[in-house]
Amino acid sequence: MFEQVFKNIDNLLFKDEGCDTEIDYAEQISWMLFLKYLDDLEKSRELESEISGKEYKSIIDEEHRWSSWAEPLKDDGSSDYNKKLTGGDLIEFVNGDLWVYLRGFINSEPKTIQHRIGEIFTELKNEIKSGYTLRECIDLISQLKFQKSEEKHELSDLYEARIKNMGNAGRSGGQYYTPRPLIRALVKVIDPQLGETIYDGACGSAGFLVEAYNHLMLVKEKYSVDEFNTVQTKTLFGKEKSPLAYLIGIMNMILHGIEEPNIRRTNTLAENILDIQEKDRFDIILANPPFGGKERAEVKQNFPIQSAETSYLFMQHFIKSLKAGGRAAVVIKNTVLSNGDAYSIRKLLLESCNLFTVLDLPSKVFGAGVKTVVLFFEKGSPTKETWFYQLDPGRSLGKTNPLNEKDLAEFLDLQKTKPETDKSWNLSIDDLNEDTYDLSIINPNLKEEDPLREPKEILAEMESLDSETNSILKSIKDLL
Repeated sequence: MFEQVFKNIDNLLFKDEGCDTEIDYAEQISWMLFLKYLDDLEKSRELESEISGKEYKSIIDEEHRWSSWAEPLKDDGSSDYNKKLTGGDLIEFVNGDLWVYLRGFINSEPKTIQHRIGEIFTELKNEIKSGYTLRECIDLISQLKFQKSEEKHELSDLYEARIKNMGNAGRSGGQYYTPRPLIRALVKVIDPQLGETIYDGACGSAGFLVEAYNHLMLVKEKYSVDEFNTVQTKTLFGKEKSPLAYLIGIMNMILHGIEEPNIRRTNTLAENILDIQEKDRFDIILANPPFGGKERAEVKQNFPIQSAETSYLFMQHFIKSLKAGGRAAVVIKNTVLSNGDAYSIRKLLLESCNLFTVLDLPSKVFGAGVKTVVLFFEKGSPTKETWFYQLDPGRSLGKTNPLNEKDLAEFLDLQKTKPETDKSWNLSIDDLNEDTYDLSIINPNLKEEDPLREPKEILAEMESLDSETNSILKSIKDLL
């Protein structure tokens, strides 16, 4: 049922002049989903408070709750069409009254759900131009339910599919989606455990945090109330610069069972890494920071190694943000392994961390032709030896032929023992030139192809084969 709801909303938005792309569709669906979820959450908390005899103070006042303006009901539970706004009246209420009210929460205490509401609605706006289209979308969203686990599971799968479509929506979509099979492989290698803190400083749609949460849910068959609360509130942390990605990340975590996500809306690179203290560090970092982004000159001043490449700035932030003994898996452009402008980053990484594995990814894992690698490292001791693995799925990847779990199965199996194969090899740091620390992907175990032959040699062989064929044909004719 929920899948058809999403399709119907897409069809409606396609016809609205305010929405043109998959990203627009996701943005508009997300703010409505968020308010519907918030209303359902408040209803559940009100019921729990009533059962326990406690008083519940609503987050959203009565006039601006979803159930009041979007889905007004009569006492018998049927729709109250007299109170349902539509057309110009609905647009006027949403763009004026509702948005102004929700933006006011920006002045609430930081890190509270009220403050997050303010952050979301300060940056976003309703792009749906027709009040009649908006009313139809709202009526469809109202059919969605968040109470049961199976309902949340279905919604989370559909939302993931929407995020994947955004990832395929041209150049600007890449920030929202990292292929889930790749994320799951990274999480399996790092293997988060209960009690460890997990951080993504460029969390986008929160795919890494969601998969880390799913992994933790499988670590133990059953959690105590305190253990479950620890996973929910004291384990997963993220930061995101983009307002839309921030909203989508929060919504994605909510739909996967994390009720109050610890994601901050901020520019991670605007924070001076010299200010990072032990209390600000994490046990695990999982991330796919943006490549080649642009930052203001003053932002670069926050880093000892200044660079125009934002992923190099993120690498410094991640290394500084890891606790001693902490583990990380970071997706990054393969130029970090060899480019001269990344020499200082490689030196920092190899001298302060154990770079134990480099996973070389094929082209078009992310749709575009950018070549990437995954760096797996542990902070605290310098690198002595690094295991490299070249992932070769045996086919050309693309939107219709994406990376899958089977493609990564061999890597996950071999990573445990790090053997030498035709796709993998070990590199001793003692063999590196300290003037460059060049870690270029050069597979010493790759079988050499047969050398190309001279044209004369090929022609001679063809003549020989023709002569042999003619001789056989003559023998057959003689027999006849």
